[in-house]
Amino acid sequence: MYKEDRLPQNAKEGILFLLIISIISVNTIAPIIMGMERGFSKDNYIETLTIIPFMWIIVVLLVRLVAGPLVGRVMPKFVGQTDGFNARVLLNTLLNVTVLSILLTIIGTWVGTKQISLEPFQNFFHSWFRNFGVAFWIELLIAQPIARFTMKKIHAKQAIQAESVNP
Repeated sequence: MYKEDRLPQNAKEGILFLLIISIISVNTIAPIIMGMERGFSKDNYIETLTIIPFMWIIVVLLVRLVAGPLVGRVMPKFVGQTDGFNARVLLNTLLNVTVLSILLTIIGTWVGTKQISLEPFQNFFHSWFRNFGVAFWIELLIAQPIARFTMKKIHAKQAIQAESVNP
């Protein structure tokens, strides 16, 4: 994407942006999906908390090594010169959530059940549509806006500091 206040502008900000989104996503999406699969109970939530650190590492690796590069190649094919920030963010979110939800529907089941089996493939479409829906709305309404707000605040603070140095 182009330079924009609401997006990271260097590697340090990129890491912060990824951390904010991934921590919010893993801590909301995983418990909701587990609750929908096994029922919303204290025991299921506590079990989910034990899996979250592993899922967080997996999510970050998948974003950096699979979804990011893949979406980066596909985005230019769909984005036009006149498309605005919101259209670009929406498409980027849609593509990232699609890739990640496909992979995590399989990998998440393996991590959650602590075994590699064919189960995620046998129930794939039922699980994936639900997982995609939960992840998409969490990303769109909670994780992404918080991360973009943080970036905007960081850049506003940097602008104020730059003004005070160069009046």
